[in-house]
Amino acid sequence: MVTAAELMQELDVLADPQSADHAQRFFKTAPGQYGEGDIFLGISVPVTRKVATKFRQLSLDQLEILLESPIHEHRLTAVIIMTEQAKRAAPEQQKALYDLYLRRTDRLNNWDIIDVSCRQVVGEYLMDKPRQPLYQLATSKNFWERRIAIVSTWQFIRAGQLQDTFAIAALLLTDTHDLIHKATGWMLREAGKRDQAQLKDFLDHHAGTMPRTALRYALERFSSADKAYYMNRQNFGVQ
Repeated sequence: MVTAAELMQELDVLADPQSADHAQRFFKTAPGQYGEGDIFLGISVPVTRKVATKFRQLSLDQLEILLESPIHEHRLTAVIIMTEQAKRAAPEQQKALYDLYLRRTDRLNNWDIIDVSCRQVVGEYLMDKPRQPLYQLATSKNFWERRIAIVSTWQFIRAGQLQDTFAIAALLLTDTHDLIHKATGWMLREAGKRDQAQLKDFLDHHAGTMPRTALRYALERFSSADKAYYMNRQNFGVQ
């Protein structure tokens, strides 16, 4: 049986101090920043994925050991494995992965870890179930949980189900964190790819008060004229 210790040892050998130094700046690990205290080995995502493939049969208890690590790439590898397992899991295993993921949101503490995994582990699990857990996450004091709430709706968007994306986005429009503004705008943009009319309706109601970053992200696929129209509504506070 493969173990978390073996995986961590394999990753540790691949460490690149120069890349690690760059990653710690990029992922804002300095005191007071969103990734404060996170430690990087400096391993690229493609290489991390190769290691994850080798250890894709890790058990839940071993995955949790990885999640508890202070090393970013250890935790990232854990959620990559969870994502791949969830794609092929029987219902009971899918639920176990979902439960572990939401029980250890304290270790899902950077945006790349969340964005690579929550759509599959959380979103896919909730496809045929009540979506209330996402609304609870959307009102959490933990901004990483709020990011999980909105990015998990990406799986619904892919299935043409847009209601929860717009509803959760509306809940997050008063959020103060830039990483939530970006994630909300990103998911609104994705929803707009499916139905631009629904996105325009949302913006008609909210463009005047939503965070500027979220609005810019949401408008990325709009025409220049439409972008100017909605940005000007915000500039002048029109609701």
